[in-house]
Amino acid sequence: MSAFDSVTAARANDRPTAVDYITKIFGDSFIEFHGDRRFADDKAVIGGIAELCGKPVTVIGLEKGRNLKERMDRNFGSAHPEGYRKALRLMKQAEKFHRPVICLVDTSGAYCGIGAEERGQGQAIAENLMEMMTLKTPILSILIGEGGSGGALALAVADEVWMLENAIYSVISPEGCASILWKDSSKTAEASECLKLTSQDLFKLGVIERIIREPKNLDSMMFESFKNLVAQTFDRLKAMDTETLLQKRYNRFRKY
Repeated sequence: MSAFDSVTAARANDRPTAVDYITKIFGDSFIEFHGDRRFADDKAVIGGIAELCGKPVTVIGLEKGRNLKERMDRNFGSAHPEGYRKALRLMKQAEKFHRPVICLVDTSGAYCGIGAEERGQGQAIAENLMEMMTLKTPILSILIGEGGSGGALALAVADEVWMLENAIYSVISPEGCASILWKDSSKTAEASECLKLTSQDLFKLGVIERIIREPKNLDSMMFESFKNLVAQTFDRLKAMDTETLLQKRYNRFRKY
């Protein structure tokens, strides 16, 4: 499978979204929270608390929507500043109550409209990066589709980062890269290879810790094993003292 095939698969219309993962993993235990307590509730970010194998966790996802109406409502998964501030509010709450945090990332990037810039899009992302680096509770981020630029990284400063087999994670879209390097957006396939954005490439580079197989038709068995794997990872991370956890997280990103 080529890098461009992975890009196409990550953007597929029938790909499970954050809501599908939340429903399959956490079921009825998920309670959604709304708003950033400053401006508005950004529907591109879905977050709340849930129960994972009998233990409370905070869940945050970037949600694209599954049809045209949902995608317009969710702004195609491109969050505004208030979305990242909502996510940070939930993470600080998780820290207060010693709940681990799981982030489900699927976005082409943060929204770049005038309103988002006026309300401090860059600062909102930067605050998330800074606060997540020192958050005193375990964080696991999973790229379930597209992982585009700072919009994805704002929910991926974690103790471990995992990717679905056909997910992608990149500093820029292949189209944007082709336009910059060759002044020709038709060279998207070549740009995809250059960017090393596939899960296999990023695993070899040490950017991610684990590759997860794709769920076929929302396969319940896959989600059950996925849930158990997440629970075991949180148990291992929670067993560390806070200083060790933060130092390992810091070292993880310093090695880049």
